Amino acid sequence: MLDLSSVDLLDAFTRELKLCKLKPGEHVVILSEPTSRGDYVAAAFGAAKSSGAHVIAATVPGGNPSPADSTRTGAGPGLAAVLNDTAAQELLKSADLVVDLTREGFIHAPLQQEILGTGTRILFVCDAPDVLIRNLPKEQDKAEVLKGVALLERASEMRVTSAAGTDLTVEVPGSRPEFQVGFADDPGRWDHWPSTMVLCWPRISDGRIVLAEGDILLPFKEYVRQPVTLDIAGGHIEKVSGGAEAQLLNAFFDDAHDEWARSLSHMGWGLMRTADWFATALYGKNELMGMDARAFAGNFLWSTGPHPVLGRESYAHLDIAMRGCTVRVDGRDVVTAGRLVDF
Repeated sequence: MLDLSSVDLLDAFTRELKLCKLKPGEHVVILSEPTSRGDYVAAAFGAAKSSGAHVIAATVPGGNPSPADSTRTGAGPGLAAVLNDTAAQELLKSADLVVDLTREGFIHAPLQQEILGTGTRILFVCDAPDVLIRNLPKEQDKAEVLKGVALLERASEMRVTSAAGTDLTVEVPGSRPEFQVGFADDPGRWDHWPSTMVLCWPRISDGRIVLAEGDILLPFKEYVRQPVTLDIAGGHIEKVSGGAEAQLLNAFFDDAHDEWARSLSHMGWGLMRTADWFATALYGKNELMGMDARAFAGNFLWSTGPHPVLGRESYAHLDIAMRGCTVRVDGRDVVTAGRLVDF
């Protein structure tokens, strides 16, 4: 972990906002809550101001209306202070760029789509300083993720296999391929710094997923210690078996009291070559969101819960990052045994 100064952060945020194509005269809102990092607020404010933008720093009360804290599920509805305040909503909708420094975010909230629909760009930032700087995106990353999106848009099938026993067949048509690239440069674009990945929202998947030692369960931020087998039928997890982590997953699904808790959500592969798989072990659980694991180059990332293609709202959201998988799209490898392939 690096020993970083305020100058380092200001430089990183300045470079990031340049990637977001921030122009002089645009309006930027720095959104925070009382527990947000003050150094991030200052760096984002300074970077936006030095770019010639009009800047407002808005701090709203923290808190989430969901019965289950979103830091546990990873998919809360967002900040109650904004969800219940039309003035705050109008402020965000009037901005050209929102730098979201809250821990809740609005990733799975309908309100976020309303804000994006006005043309506002949203950049979500919620990781440790050295994670941000080490994984600062590059402009050329966008061409690579768009290449993966284009491949999925014309594909019929994705198949995921591994030496551990994973063999999952995914129907790709209608899965709305998407990407994250770490910067929000287009009107109405949400993105997450850091993140470089290709993903889609399949309607149906069948087969078996076997989690091997060292795979990562998020938002628990725990490494798998004993193999876990998940039997998948029609996009739903029919059975979870294995050791301690299998018990953890079963308890989570049961305790969620959510009909979609055992249903698969988005899936895809990571392209962030600067990510460290071991980063999850280096920090306290409240210090990072875990984007190294989610976007690690050559990983297979899949999730449970919410599914916008099927109109499925759920806060029982897990992200599970796997290494060593082979991902084939219509018979063409994009990842071979955990290593990216130039396709």
